[in-house]
Amino acid sequence: MRKRNVRAAIAAALCMTVLAAGCGKKADDPVFTGDKTETPVYQANLDAIKSSAYASVDNLDLEPGTYISVIGRASSTPYWNQVKAGVEQAATDLNTALGYSGNDKVKVLYSAPDENDNIDQQVNILDEELARYPDVIAISSVDASACSVQFDLAIENGIPIVAFDSGNSYQNIQSTCKTNNIEAVTTGTKNFCEKIGDSGEILLLVHDTVSDTAKEREAENELAANHPNVTVTETIYLDQLEMLKKQIVAEQVGVKPEELAAAEAGEKKEETTGTGDASETIADAASNAASSSADESANETAQEADNELSEKMQQVNDGAAKMSDEDAIQYYMEKHPDLKGCIATNETVTQLAIRTLDQFDSEKHITLVGFDAGKEQVNALKDGKVDGLIVQNPFGMGYATVVAAARTVLEIGNEAEVNTGYVWVTADNMNDDTITPFLYE
Repeated sequence: MRKRNVRAAIAAALCMTVLAAGCGKKADDPVFTGDKTETPVYQANLDAIKSSAYASVDNLDLEPGTYISVIGRASSTPYWNQVKAGVEQAATDLNTALGYSGNDKVKVLYSAPDENDNIDQQVNILDEELARYPDVIAISSVDASACSVQFDLAIENGIPIVAFDSGNSYQNIQSTCKTNNIEAVTTGTKNFCEKIGDSGEILLLVHDTVSDTAKEREAENELAANHPNVTVTETIYLDQLEMLKKQIVAEQVGVKPEELAAAEAGEKKEETTGTGDASETIADAASNAASSSADESANETAQEADNELSEKMQQVNDGAAKMSDEDAIQYYMEKHPDLKGCIATNETVTQLAIRTLDQFDSEKHITLVGFDAGKEQVNALKDGKVDGLIVQNPFGMGYATVVAAARTVLEIGNEAEVNTGYVWVTADNMNDDTITPFLYE
């Protein structure tokens, strides 16, 4: 670590000045009156962080100009806006505590993909930040197994890595600041099952197939272990939704699953090599399956079948392109007329579920439990469209992440996992003083 000799010398000089002046308190010096410092409006968010060491910037004696880079998964959703607010508040508190201003300020930069959970954008941001040689990088990984090359490069250059919100499989992560997702999903699932009578068919709406948060919140293990009469009829992953749309249209126009798979394989081959045609790939597959001889009439029959299949595949692609995400989710709701409810695993899919139910013409109530508490979720909770929300502490998470990053730079030790807290929110308790600090817009 860099030394503090200059600051120590200044402090010594100031002490000598005070001694020379007789060490007496002037009449106009501020006198402690016993009044307490005003409690910040975000104190409840800090109090939810365990351990309390990550709820304070005290004794984080960072060098002037220290650079902390924080990389999130999105830049403009309500949840990630709260994370960013927590990051920026911690930076302000740090610089105030250290007395830094101007170029001496600890620089804390939050950056994230413009498009929610865009792994390519996040990797590009990480590359750019590595080129700036920050003192530490904190990242919420879109893909838990991605970026190992970049992380190796960071470690080689003396840049430690801290994780937050979503964990990472990389071995050299210094600390992870996150919700205890296993505990949170257990709470949410238990309350959800009570509302549906602990039996019946449900949908799971999961935000992706690759992040730690998605895997931890999927709830199937909790349901199987403690709610055996609740059946998951479909698990829908948001990052597979475009393919699901094609499957829906393919079923409607009479394209078999294996034919659709062949078409998709052909499209990927074309994207990779720049040659070939998806319809030609379908034709080859159909022709190979259908032609048992080189007979000319058989070839003509096969060609007719190929042309028909190509036309249907065009219908599949066109129909999927026109289908909204809400339409796709509604299809699966209608597919299961005995459906009792849905569990949504983050802000994005919870909002998607709310919008789907808004357009879903059903006489019965579909129970919905989701995550987080932006304006859309809170209003839906008030209106009875959402039955309960697992509300995380994104402000506290952002704050704790900066503290963990600072502790990493100072090499003063970190807890492997910092629990940033959550609350269970319903229409009955949403106005309680213990709940309102965690609701945001």
